[in-house]
Amino acid sequence: MHMLHDPADPAAAPIAFDDFLKVDIRAGRIIRVDAFPEARKPAFKLTIDFGPGIGIKRSSAQVCGLYTPEALDGRMVAAVVNFPPRQIGKFMSEVLTLGFPDTAGNVVLFAPDSDVPLGARLF
Repeated sequence: MHMLHDPADPAAAPIAFDDFLKVDIRAGRIIRVDAFPEARKPAFKLTIDFGPGIGIKRSSAQVCGLYTPEALDGRMVAAVVNFPPRQIGKFMSEVLTLGFPDTAGNVVLFAPDSDVPLGARLF
């Protein structure tokens, strides 16, 4: 959630459908939220359960503007699960939790509007 774009920007260049299929976006449930005081921008360390196929993964998420740890715990989210892990300070972020910027630039998490099985893949 580091690439913020202007909503007025035109769509990105066309890609092949096969390229879209390479991005593995799965549904998960946040099972733990930890403070991340050493992050350069305010963030939480999220522990997310993606079910038996993917397992439990961790993510750094800059969602402090709109969410408290209590509001995040148990919440469903969507994340890219097949990017290489990324070192953020001393923390290894294993998945990219997805969201959209609101008009103030706060991240609004992207999630299914009702429960789906953990690990369900976006198509």
